[in-house]
Amino acid sequence: MDFIWTIVELLLLPALVFVFGFLIAILFESFRRKHGHTVFDSPVYFEDPTSLKQVPCPSIFDPAEKYISLIIPAFNEEHRLPGALVEIMNYLQQRVAKDKSFSFEVLIVDDGSADGTNKVAFELVRRYSIDNVRVILLRKNRGKGEAIREGMLHSRGELLLMLDADGATKVDDLEKLECQIRALAEKELHLDGAVPSGAKFSDAAIAAFGSRAHLEKKAIATRKWYRNFLMKGFHVVVLLTAGSGIRDTQCGFKMFTRAAARKLFTNIRLKRWCFDVELVYLCKRLSIPMIEISVTWSEIPGSKVSARSILHMLWELALMSVGYRTGMWEIRK
Repeated sequence: MDFIWTIVELLLLPALVFVFGFLIAILFESFRRKHGHTVFDSPVYFEDPTSLKQVPCPSIFDPAEKYISLIIPAFNEEHRLPGALVEIMNYLQQRVAKDKSFSFEVLIVDDGSADGTNKVAFELVRRYSIDNVRVILLRKNRGKGEAIREGMLHSRGELLLMLDADGATKVDDLEKLECQIRALAEKELHLDGAVPSGAKFSDAAIAAFGSRAHLEKKAIATRKWYRNFLMKGFHVVVLLTAGSGIRDTQCGFKMFTRAAARKLFTNIRLKRWCFDVELVYLCKRLSIPMIEISVTWSEIPGSKVSARSILHMLWELALMSVGYRTGMWEIRK
């Protein structure tokens, strides 16, 4: 019997050391991120590859200069980015042809790529002009959430759309999110019976989340059992961390009014896969209305989600839970 207890103790000791170490690491990292980000981590200029002149970066706190900004995070997207950008630019130019008041910009955030992503991105700037396409270069890979945050904070649009570089969601689906935001903004601004003088719909803080939830049954039927198990487990953890309200937090197609982006992306702390979950949590804490809208989506080869990504997700969810629930992460309103 004593021998059995000795074995149990030997097994429990490493487990306790691991759990204790994990908790210490979570608390340390939560404290390290206590004060969040400075607003401008990237260079304050864009480089025009045609003239080599420096163009000042705008701030999310400046008045909007464009109707819509499209923010595309890109990490080693040398091959997928050109095709997606051609489709995006064709759509945007068609909108301009139909409506001369429509204006846009595309911000490509190169997240420390090791391939030729930056060369491809600058070629697109030469092709479409720096007024319409701009590139932010991050010196090292920081994660999708950080890349999107940088793009949001340096954008000029009344509406700000984040979308993936693989083109998995059709760009014209932005009209679904756009229409819902405008309709809700009109209601928000008419709450007192009159529109405030000089108010724009982008002054109402609203977030629209593209969703693939309507495709879930089909996905479950075609995926391996262990992937479905991991997906369900992740949904449970998200529910416990951020609460209910959005069924598909991870779709990379989300739109924000300028007022909403200003509040959300100056508070966000997660840098990689689970920043989407933090956005949902922040929307609730900041009383920002959320709309979930079904979008067209197709799986594109070259996904960067791996077993390591899942570990990063669990780490970030734990970090977020400790940071906010202990009060270490203050939300600036």
